[in-house]
Amino acid sequence: MTPHVRRTRRNALVLGATAATVGLLFLFPTSTNRASTPRRPGQALAPAGIVGPTTSGSPSPTAVHAAAVIVVNGTSVDTRYGPVQVQIRVQSKRVVSATAIDYPQGSGRDREINSFAIPVLEQEAVHAQSAQIDTVSGATYTSDGYRGSLQSALDLAHL
Repeated sequence: MTPHVRRTRRNALVLGATAATVGLLFLFPTSTNRASTPRRPGQALAPAGIVGPTTSGSPSPTAVHAAAVIVVNGTSVDTRYGPVQVQIRVQSKRVVSATAIDYPQGSGRDREINSFAIPVLEQEAVHAQSAQIDTVSGATYTSDGYRGSLQSALDLAHL
């Protein structure tokens, strides 16, 4: 075999191996953003309504009754970037926490925006004791969805 033929075969082999490797790389999943069970628009993470009372762990029946915290899930509100759902905890007819249990996290930008917007919305909801809270700049869709879900949770809690 001449050196020219050997070099041509080697080049063909290297080129074929490179093409196969690149092909396999295209099949490799590059994102872990996929939900384990994909949800359709309008499908809530948790059912809306009163989840149940919780107690602060006090053994006395009167203390338990006085310290009862009612947990209420709001309805899931679809936004342009994904659903938003809020869960509130109510004690003595006051909202003690308003936690976003579902919000858009499908992209890096969603996570970036909501990493600062969600804590602000949660703090404002507890401070206002209502859904009359300001929109967080740069997170209009999340803010609108949060307010809608929060209002439904407040309505379900009869506040």
